[in-house]
Amino acid sequence: MTEPQIGQPSQDSWPSAEPRESAGHLTRRSVVGALAASAVVIPSTRGVAAQGDPSLLDGGRLQAGYGDRSLSPVEVAKAAFARIDALNPSVNAFVFVDRDGAVKAAEASATRWQKGKPLGPLDGVPVTIKDNIPWAGHPTRKGSRTSADGPSPESAPVVSRLLDAGAVILGKTCMPEFGWKGVGDSPLSGITHNPWNTKVTTGGSTAGGAAAAALNLGVLHVGTDGAGSIRIPSSFCGVFGIKPSLGRIPAVPAAATLHVGPLSRSVRDAAALLQTIAGADSRDMTSASAPLPDLLGTLDNGVRDLRIAWSPRLGYVKNLDPEVEAITERAAKSFSDLGAKVEQADPGFPDPAPILDPIWLTICWTAVRSVPEAKWGELDPALLALAMKGRSVSAADYGTALAARASLHAAMGRFNQNFDLLLTPTLACPAFETGHNTPPDGRFGDDWLNWAPYTYPFNLSWHPAASVPCGFTKDGRPIGLQMVGPYLREDIVFRAARAYEQAHPWPLTDVVKRG
Repeated sequence: MTEPQIGQPSQDSWPSAEPRESAGHLTRRSVVGALAASAVVIPSTRGVAAQGDPSLLDGGRLQAGYGDRSLSPVEVAKAAFARIDALNPSVNAFVFVDRDGAVKAAEASATRWQKGKPLGPLDGVPVTIKDNIPWAGHPTRKGSRTSADGPSPESAPVVSRLLDAGAVILGKTCMPEFGWKGVGDSPLSGITHNPWNTKVTTGGSTAGGAAAAALNLGVLHVGTDGAGSIRIPSSFCGVFGIKPSLGRIPAVPAAATLHVGPLSRSVRDAAALLQTIAGADSRDMTSASAPLPDLLGTLDNGVRDLRIAWSPRLGYVKNLDPEVEAITERAAKSFSDLGAKVEQADPGFPDPAPILDPIWLTICWTAVRSVPEAKWGELDPALLALAMKGRSVSAADYGTALAARASLHAAMGRFNQNFDLLLTPTLACPAFETGHNTPPDGRFGDDWLNWAPYTYPFNLSWHPAASVPCGFTKDGRPIGLQMVGPYLREDIVFRAARAYEQAHPWPLTDVVKRG
């Protein structure tokens, strides 16, 4: 959120054992039938090699193909662009692509693989980055017509680390203006459409990254999350996305609640990305110097004996869509079958919206203040209105919010003495119609906090939190389950997400549904 800065469905892409169909519990047959009827295609990446399309392979399979020379990074990069050419016009995920640069990077990667000297697990893997992340030599427009279109003078740490690891950056993805809202449209690039249903929002603000991840327009996608901007679109688009602990991946320019993190179809691929790009940077005062746990080495350790809390309302959420509640509750309770100890419990803090408000409004004002006043008429009017409120936030109000934020961090620390993991719905509703900042039926009022009450508390508290696909509404809209781990314990979140992914593989979309 606000950050400065048609074929046949695949049977093996849905869990093989679904005991019954009930409210919020759809059988594989009913979901596949509904999606097929609405012209959504859900082939799995399983068995893609036989289909001969390298653009659908995950990072692990690409690495295996590069290693045995059955695949070339150049072949994969060109296939990725062919896929972008075919599908991006329907979803508008990219603000620009860098064909020449990507092919040159792929050629260099191919040479390293031929010599048997790859740089690591991302060498030759196609990735995208969000358009608020500086990439030297390319514009950083942040979804705004008011931003300079000249090249950025330097790359953010995450981009430098991707390039140093041999990743092939395909381009930059669309976002709402300055990342100010949780839906996917901007004055610069227009609406980014949800691949599962182009009539509903992708969520935001990592809108293009989530749409690209859902369609495998690149294997890995780097986003940012100031109050839910990775997890909101991950939930709406049916992909995995994680906001690591604040500072785990340095952000330059830094911001009060900004977390950099990956989105992908695969938990393992996201772990490989985070393992590669994490680490302190002297330009970000919040960057964490504590070593990152071995994510890949512990990924398949499972959840046996983990103490897991299921909190459907966090103790204060008043409005939760019944279908979302049923789907996420079933997913949360399924961890008992995997050996975890699951009980319903709330983390014990009151609604932190009053903490967020002065911080959020100040961030909006800071973003708008960077724009020459003569250009304010080109801004999203709703962003400008929030910025004017932020202009009047006092230093005392801002300082009080920071102190309360520290109390929230402490409350989660106490909670984690009794629980290893917190599960909640990622969002209070499914994706709603494009062209609206809140559901147009009025159920959640006109404040985005009412439909996204679960994400921002953990930006304020600094804790790692992921959204994991856990089911679909009856009309085929994806639903996400949020997993929140202890501070600096991303390994626990990844273990839980991987265990759920293995027990309940999520369907993958391959062709856009034109709503």
